[in-house]
Amino acid sequence: MNTGFDKVMNMSEAIKLYVADGSHISIGGFTINRNPMAAVYEIIRQKIKDLHLYAHSNGQGLDELIGGGCVSKLEIAYGGNGRFAPTCIRFKKAVKKGTIIVEDYSNYQMTLRFLAGAMGVPFLPTRSSLGTDIIDKWGFSEKLRKLNHKIPDKKLSVIDNPFTSWTNATKVVLVPAINTDVTIIHVQKSDRQGTARIEGLTFADIEQAKSAKNLIITCEELIESEELRKNPDQNQIPFFCVDAVVHVPFGAFPTACYRYYDYDPVYLNEYKEFAADDLRYKKYLEKFVCGVKGHQGLLDLIGKKRMEMIKADSRTGYAANLDRR
Repeated sequence: MNTGFDKVMNMSEAIKLYVADGSHISIGGFTINRNPMAAVYEIIRQKIKDLHLYAHSNGQGLDELIGGGCVSKLEIAYGGNGRFAPTCIRFKKAVKKGTIIVEDYSNYQMTLRFLAGAMGVPFLPTRSSLGTDIIDKWGFSEKLRKLNHKIPDKKLSVIDNPFTSWTNATKVVLVPAINTDVTIIHVQKSDRQGTARIEGLTFADIEQAKSAKNLIITCEELIESEELRKNPDQNQIPFFCVDAVVHVPFGAFPTACYRYYDYDPVYLNEYKEFAADDLRYKKYLEKFVCGVKGHQGLLDLIGKKRMEMIKADSRTGYAANLDRR
């Protein structure tokens, strides 16, 4: 863990330092909101492979990591881009082709698993998924679990409720904790130490951040600590959890970042067409990911007019009059 007071570094350096072939990782955000896309694109550019990805309800970031050939194993509740792709396209193709191994949980179970990791306990109980196939259908084989010490011996465990005297619940489900090698979260504001502030919905990002062995924060604004101390109750991620801070404006693009910019419907519609075909998707990666110099190169390729189109209205936090079709 980086305990220094200045954790600021560039994106390439942060990814090289904390993400390696075979890493267990998670990324923040929800569907097309606040995905750490600049970091995702850098992982693809660095050709990092065999990642074990944990996803609560991710979208664009998950789909592009899978489409970029970076992911071999996935534990997930949901992967979709709303109306643009109710189920992420490259994710769905990879599952059908068998190029990734998937184990699924409910949304609530994934949140509990990150929370257990943050609490330092091996599991947490729930009644979520009782009566469903989530209980019986496991993605990882017994052999794989024995070969990889980072994967729990069991997907979950159903036990008798030891406190039946005051409840009708006779069974509970125990779900294992998640402690990633590295988690990447995009936030609106951070200082150089890593104290971070998320504006708007936090999704499962705080649990993910606190359960990670290493944490990379990417931020829209790099601000002075004194500014964050004015309203300390609004700072959800403490500096001692953070190992690297990367200042990258529009770092969630083409997904949205509340109060800064909306998602780009033009990009997401075009992406949907690229993702539907293997050859077109290869050309997409060559042009928009590997063919640009860093995230700023992508923004330059998109152009100022489009970036202005998605700029957030100061009152609502979303782009006013944006044609979302």
